[in-house]
Amino acid sequence: MTAFTRAALRRKPARRIAVVGLIAAGSLFLAACGGDGDDMSGMDHGSSSSVSATATSQAAGSAEQGKDFDDADVAFAQMMIPHHEQALEMAKLADGRASDAEVKDIAQKIENAQDPEIKTMKGWLKAWGQPTQMESMPGMDHGGHGSGDGMMSEADMEELKDMKGTEFDKAFAEMMIDHHNGAISMAKDEQKNGKYAEAKKMADDIVKGQSAEVEQLQSILDRL
Repeated sequence: MTAFTRAALRRKPARRIAVVGLIAAGSLFLAACGGDGDDMSGMDHGSSSSVSATATSQAAGSAEQGKDFDDADVAFAQMMIPHHEQALEMAKLADGRASDAEVKDIAQKIENAQDPEIKTMKGWLKAWGQPTQMESMPGMDHGGHGSGDGMMSEADMEELKDMKGTEFDKAFAEMMIDHHNGAISMAKDEQKNGKYAEAKKMADDIVKGQSAEVEQLQSILDRL
């Protein structure tokens, strides 16, 4: 065997090893590409699902924001309107009947505060597509002096109309304390259960303003 032949035989295994190495490397490369494709495909699907879920969530959120009031807001306005209207009726009776300066002052404050609130609440109900009054409001039609909602009965109102001077001042203070306490209770329900920001703000004002007037009315009674 010549030196050339021996050198050729030694080179053949090296070539086989090189070829096998290239094939193995190519397989690894293809496997890697296939794996990346699968992963990317999976990532694409996952991303699409995530976007879809986010869009659905945003749509639901927008729909919820579209209704910025709830049943408690509607009930608050429907019940407070006639409650305020009676307070105005009582306050107007003070003109020509009341003799105490503080009673006259509170009567004027009630007119100044509650008349605009009635108009505001009627505006809310109209915007919400709701009737101004409930079909049935227990206590509103047949309630009386000392009832839970503070509403006066027709007999109470007739008696108040027939009074003058100190007698009127005392009766007015007693009745308005009950009336205010009923409104405060209704306003606290709105604070707790309402959703409409403006209605909750009005409820806050009613609680603060009428609580202060209840204290003033009680001091008048203690003085008379």
